[in-house]
Amino acid sequence: MSTSPEKTSYHHGELYNSLLNAAHRMLAEGGIEALSLRKLAEQVGVSRTAPYHHFKDKNELLCALAADGFQRKQAAIEQLSLHSTPSAASNPAQQFKDFVYDYIKHATANPELYDLMFGRPIWKTGNSNPQLQNHAYPVFQQQLALIKNWQQQGVLDSEADTLRLSQVIWSTLHGITRLVIDGIYQNNDSDQKHIKAMCDCAISQFLKAAPLI
Repeated sequence: MSTSPEKTSYHHGELYNSLLNAAHRMLAEGGIEALSLRKLAEQVGVSRTAPYHHFKDKNELLCALAADGFQRKQAAIEQLSLHSTPSAASNPAQQFKDFVYDYIKHATANPELYDLMFGRPIWKTGNSNPQLQNHAYPVFQQQLALIKNWQQQGVLDSEADTLRLSQVIWSTLHGITRLVIDGIYQNNDSDQKHIKAMCDCAISQFLKAAPLI
């Protein structure tokens, strides 16, 4: 009797989604080192060659995971409803605070994915592909538009260069995130107070930089 795992039948699109979802779980549980197309095939229950119909190699799989992460990030920002309703626009300072807290929350809840989206494995090695670029760059443009909107509303310094201000805000949030992901601060009740205090301090400094209106 054969001891090989039973193979599962998928439609083309269904297989891609199943592979991507399984890869996200593997990434979260074991990091990049735990990922391989062979192990992914075993997880999903398909032949070893099946994943290669969607990902030519591991780097393409990593790019697909990072691209999906940016799609999720874009959706999370859109859920803040920063431009959608008059009530949402009535308290832009609170919108900015929500943006800061949401960034830290999602990043530290998914550290392996965040590392993949912003870390060395793809960007420093120059291994990003068009799929990843087409999802990553619009997210920064989305954040750039938010910063410009807050400048126009008088929440952030309207005289600052929008691109440079966006980069500084992003760098600040990235720095706080790295303190948590790298283990300097932990996701426990005690350290959460310090993390919130850092976020509050950063928010206060950026809001104080705006001219009085």
